[in-house]
Amino acid sequence: MRQALDPSKLKSIYDKVSSRYDFQHALVTLSSDNRGRKMVIEHSVKEGDAVLDAGAGTGSTALMAAQKTGPSGKVVLFDLSEGMLAEAKTKAEASGVASRMEFRTGDMSSLPFSDDTFDVVLSTYSLCPLGDPAKGARELYRVAKPGGRVAVAHSTDPANPFVRWLAEQLERIVWRIPGLSLGCRSVAVTDALRAAGGEILFEATIGIPLWPFKVLVVRKPGHASQTQA
Repeated sequence: MRQALDPSKLKSIYDKVSSRYDFQHALVTLSSDNRGRKMVIEHSVKEGDAVLDAGAGTGSTALMAAQKTGPSGKVVLFDLSEGMLAEAKTKAEASGVASRMEFRTGDMSSLPFSDDTFDVVLSTYSLCPLGDPAKGARELYRVAKPGGRVAVAHSTDPANPFVRWLAEQLERIVWRIPGLSLGCRSVAVTDALRAAGGEILFEATIGIPLWPFKVLVVRKPGHASQTQA
């Protein structure tokens, strides 16, 4: 796996691309990114849930979550980049759901939340740039309540060997342009979530052959607690 970019470098990149991120990511993925977001929400979020969107970016996934949780729910958006969260706030205010959202900055490899806090913990395309994606996934799992769900979408390797080789060659070029690569590369977190005790509820691979995404939803065993976010 290609070495991750330094967090300060990542923050600078995402701050700079925040105004064009939605368009750029949709274009590069032929809108399969949004399909992944919809699948994550469909298989994890319910009305009234307390939701954390870790690596929330411009808030596309969080807005879907807020719509599904309804007025009794709450969504916390957490991201390294103030620029990305500023875009998310603008979208939330325009959609009328900002009052049910909280915006916080920080490193998702060390989440500032207690164990067993959220009904649902989301991460869409935010594990890919982390230095240690498995550690990030374990953090997501840690802050989910017993009985809660962890739902992620991330870049993964193409299944076909030739397509995988072709993707690697293309990545060599794209990686030289940080504003285009966004520090993303293929990662694998299924084993980490399973080893933590997660029960797989849903698993799928989507997207174009060169840039596939893994969509994964796991349940944290146990009974839901009354802890609030």
